[in-house]
Amino acid sequence: MILATAPRFLVVLDVDSTLIQDEVIELLADAAGSRDLVADVTERAMLGELDFAQSLRERVLTLAGLPESIFAEVGSRIRPTAGVHELIAGIHDGGGVVGAVSGGFHEILDSLAADLGLDHWRANRLEVEAGRLTGRVLGPIIDAAAKAVALREWAAQDQIALSQTVAVGDGANDLRMMEAAGLSVAFNAKPRVKREADLVIDHCNLSQVLPLLGLRG
Repeated sequence: MILATAPRFLVVLDVDSTLIQDEVIELLADAAGSRDLVADVTERAMLGELDFAQSLRERVLTLAGLPESIFAEVGSRIRPTAGVHELIAGIHDGGGVVGAVSGGFHEILDSLAADLGLDHWRANRLEVEAGRLTGRVLGPIIDAAAKAVALREWAAQDQIALSQTVAVGDGANDLRMMEAAGLSVAFNAKPRVKREADLVIDHCNLSQVLPLLGLRG
């Protein structure tokens, strides 16, 4: 496999239910009293039954009025997926770079990415006015197409051929970036993603990606 001998490569991971065990919008919805509604819409979006951008706007609308302090509260509850530290260290030791692109939110991802030592990350931004969420998303939504754009941009920035990129995800919103990558990995994924990915990892430990890169036997 080309990836096994390449001196440099890029691995891009989805965030919710991949890089971390949680769905951040559901944690936010806990505080807003809308978790059941939000969880149902999230599941349908990840199965590919709903347009992601529209479904995100609907879910975020239920968060209107939450105090800005909710970001720190939710951030303290985030659980990184098993093996994530080993994976990132292994990628860096092998001369590669690692990024994360999320349909979730910069307000949570920024500190997490810095703590984990990610090289790149991208997510949506929530609008806050007078210290409270408005229920709106700022700027273009990070949907399936935007995830693929992020992978291509980071590869170009680091002068890495697309054939030397790996995309790891679990939901329908990850399929476009998985198509763009040289290798696609369905991680603890929905049935459609498993069908369309090059490889499937059902054991919920991200260090299982390392052998695919020739970094561990």
